[in-house]
Amino acid sequence: MEMPKASDADKEHFRSVLPDHPEVIVKPMFGNLGAFVNGNMFAGLFGPTIGVKLADADKEMLESTERTVPFGPAERPMGGYTGLPKIWNAEGDGDEARAKAWVEKAFEHVAGLPAKEPKARAKKS
Repeated sequence: MEMPKASDADKEHFRSVLPDHPEVIVKPMFGNLGAFVNGNMFAGLFGPTIGVKLADADKEMLESTERTVPFGPAERPMGGYTGLPKIWNAEGDGDEARAKAWVEKAFEHVAGLPAKEPKARAKKS
């Protein structure tokens, strides 16, 4: 399974479309980035592609009106996430306002979900 690495420009673009909320936490993930709220990922970066986790109705609307792409490895895309149209991810060509709006919808949806409980760490003997 190929894991594309996000470029510095991809990472900068990803950060630029994230909502400006103190609850947003950005973490590195396998050479890419994930944006979390309450321990749950609402947006991620896989190479140059931004993926969002939306409510079912919003996911259907986005996928039926835009040229979305699978999010994650081609062999095994991440369930529940939709990749934003490639043009929105391109340097300088993307529709920043539209990308921001969908990422904000993802934030709002995931912020309303139960917080993820931290995993208990095994004690070393």
